[in-house]
Amino acid sequence: MADTALMSIPGQIDPVTVPRDITPREDGRVDLIGLPKKRIAELFESAGLDAKAAKLRAKQVFHWLYHRGVTDFEAMTDIAKTMRPWLAERFVIGRPEIVLAQHSSDGTRKWLLKTADDHEFEMVFIPDADRGTLCVSSQVGCTLNCRFCHTGTMRLVRNLTPGEIVGQVMLARDALGEWPKGSMAGLDEDEDEGGYSFDGRLLTNIVMMGMGEPLYNFDNVRDALKLVMDGDGLALSKRRITLSTSGVVPMMAKCGEEIGVNLAVSLHAVSKDVRDEIVPINRKYGLEELLQACADYPGASNARRITFEYVMLKDKNDSDEHARELVRLIKHYKLPAKVNLIPFNPWPGALYECSTPERIRRFSEIVFDAGISAPVRTPRGRDIDAACGQLKTAAKKMSRAELDRLAEEKQAALG
Repeated sequence: MADTALMSIPGQIDPVTVPRDITPREDGRVDLIGLPKKRIAELFESAGLDAKAAKLRAKQVFHWLYHRGVTDFEAMTDIAKTMRPWLAERFVIGRPEIVLAQHSSDGTRKWLLKTADDHEFEMVFIPDADRGTLCVSSQVGCTLNCRFCHTGTMRLVRNLTPGEIVGQVMLARDALGEWPKGSMAGLDEDEDEGGYSFDGRLLTNIVMMGMGEPLYNFDNVRDALKLVMDGDGLALSKRRITLSTSGVVPMMAKCGEEIGVNLAVSLHAVSKDVRDEIVPINRKYGLEELLQACADYPGASNARRITFEYVMLKDKNDSDEHARELVRLIKHYKLPAKVNLIPFNPWPGALYECSTPERIRRFSEIVFDAGISAPVRTPRGRDIDAACGQLKTAAKKMSRAELDRLAEEKQAALG
């Protein structure tokens, strides 16, 4: 039985969830995914290895987990055969369970995933001509209640752990078949700087724009992204990672200082009344406070611009006056910024309509003419509800019988 009950939390109130970095397993084994070398060494030592051996084994295992992507201790060929069963008895190399995998006609892929304690969440992979972007979730459900967002209609269940966050990236690597090759040559007891690199991969970028508000799960998101950026592990540059927030102002500077990735802000409105309505967190951290936090964001520059996400809602935030006010605000706060205009992706029960293509084009022209980049995002994955703002676990829309049938088909396919 799951040990995390549903919590009813209004969007403008900071959620308080039980902190933990590992999801307990019924079999008592500890999942190593999501843990840094030092923590793995501590676990090995507490399980009976002396400190020197624990440190060496942790370094070897870390390499196999995050650089090679293995899911079985038996594959760790430089570890003694007698040691591998000892590891398997006490530890596990986890991945989120795949409940459902969907492919869009445009190449977008969406996975419905399940945690070890039976909570479901989603991730999306979006391939383009020159990049492949993985949209990663940080929470099961969401607490912000943004009125245009389908995910925001869910209740917050709990934060995802570092392992459940980085596990999404690893699962995508599994599915795309692109774990880099590497050598264990030279691994010894001395710490060294990682220098692994890989080219020609499909997964090139990560956006923390899936289910949940990343800055309401800051510690776990930070720890997961550090593993993603670790040169000895997944080795993805921080310049290829973007974290999106709806405006948790007190955590924004900390994000820049401790994680250092690109920042995207779900702006969506340029006046208090409209943003209060569609992004309720604005009632707690207002527009001016948010924009000042953007101006103060560590590392922001013309080379690393802040991205403002702006969903286009018919007759709500899409007028020429709104576009001009957006330009004024960006220039007033001297923000190195670009604007992503997002055609609204409808879902059953939505209160809004998408702006017309002509209105979106005009809005974009006004912003572009002011010298600010304002491309219109091409909707992707709409046919599988994978587009921006559409993530809401497919299990909510499927009967238990349908899910059981899919599980049986998956088991039959595995033999």
